[in-house]
Amino acid sequence: MHKPSFPVAPGETACIALEGPVGPLEVLIDLPKADAPVQPIVAIICHPLSTEGGTLHNKVVTMTATTLRELGIATVRFNFRSVGGSAGEFDHGVGEQEDLKAVTAWVRQQRPDDRLWLAGFSFGAFVSLKAAAELQPEALISIAPPAGRWDFGGIAPPARWLVIQGEQDEIVDPQAVYQWLDSLDAPHELVRMPDTSHFFHRKLIDLRGALTHGVKHWLGTAA
Repeated sequence: MHKPSFPVAPGETACIALEGPVGPLEVLIDLPKADAPVQPIVAIICHPLSTEGGTLHNKVVTMTATTLRELGIATVRFNFRSVGGSAGEFDHGVGEQEDLKAVTAWVRQQRPDDRLWLAGFSFGAFVSLKAAAELQPEALISIAPPAGRWDFGGIAPPARWLVIQGEQDEIVDPQAVYQWLDSLDAPHELVRMPDTSHFFHRKLIDLRGALTHGVKHWLGTAA
């Protein structure tokens, strides 16, 4: 079975400039941890709000990538337009969905036999949710999805959908998230993290545990 390789060696991070809708997109690719059994999965992870300092280096995004790599999953992080080495201007989630679609098209070209997962934190959760209907990922991870702050109308998450929400989130109202989830006719697994703020201060190890527990039963079996 032919599987083109990402431009990266095990244990290294590859930084590439991928041609996006409005110019280059800064992309980081990491293969699974060396001691992890390799899974035929690539996870694309979306960062929080660009205008509030969100980048692919955000600590929640980085912990998500590290956790998935420990499970044998290759990860792709990228900067939305206007952030870091990515060209363009902030586009309120519309153009950012097009950025995600461009990265996804490249991943599927590089790894046509791999299963696709999407993940996002805060604004990144919004973008990945809005794009999921078209991109059809096998699984979706939404960390602190900003319900009540952005228009989530028309979303179609996959059957494998993990939502992680801090119960002391000072930016995203946890109750708004819970009520929004209750209003959806969509299966999901919700993890409520007590005493946890929006940026998971002092709770990153707990986040790693929630992620690992939430997705490990998806490994080895296609949806």
